[in-house]
Amino acid sequence: MTISPEKQAYLQLLAQQYPTIQAAAAEIINLTARMQLPKGTEHFVSDIHGEYGAFQHILRSGSGSIMRHIKEQFADELTEQEMCDLATLIYYPEQKLALLLDGVGDTAAWYRAAFFQLIKLCRVLASKYTRADVRAALPPAFAPILEELLHEQEGIGNKHEYYLTIIDTIISLDQADEFIGALAELCQRLAIARLHVIGDVYDRGPAAHRIMDTLMAYHDVDVQ
Repeated sequence: MTISPEKQAYLQLLAQQYPTIQAAAAEIINLTARMQLPKGTEHFVSDIHGEYGAFQHILRSGSGSIMRHIKEQFADELTEQEMCDLATLIYYPEQKLALLLDGVGDTAAWYRAAFFQLIKLCRVLASKYTRADVRAALPPAFAPILEELLHEQEGIGNKHEYYLTIIDTIISLDQADEFIGALAELCQRLAIARLHVIGDVYDRGPAAHRIMDTLMAYHDVDVQ
């Protein structure tokens, strides 16, 4: 079969990234399958004006998208106040944990319930991404554990006891607060696929430099 010079040049460029037919085919399969996933949430922000506190809250809450997902998943299980508490726990885990645990008698039972609620929410948010994308988003300290818990198989035989053992061990090792923080971070990360900043980062507010630091470290952002 004769290959035109134009096609030959194209194939040579393609071979730099995909040295075999199988490698190129695998990437085509991956990209074709990705197109069938639900579109990730695109988050547009503008008129930030150096107000770091307000900007942080917008990012942590996903401009209300996290609360919307909570209501969709837990409207039949939790009261309005409990859903608000869960949302605030995700936005500000360090501050909210102490308030929620104040007066709780059985802290282990509370932690278990909070874990399963947060894991359920993470699974819903992760459904818009490939497994590789989710793996890349996992907080490093608990990445292997989170990856196990995000695979919904606890209803299959021994998996139920397996998951419960993971949860109970986290609690017994006094890592529950840190693990909730990791779950909250993952919820925030998965809630927004891409951030679009539409101007006016500076002006008036005192902490535009901190906003820029946040944008530089953000997982996927563009500035219009």
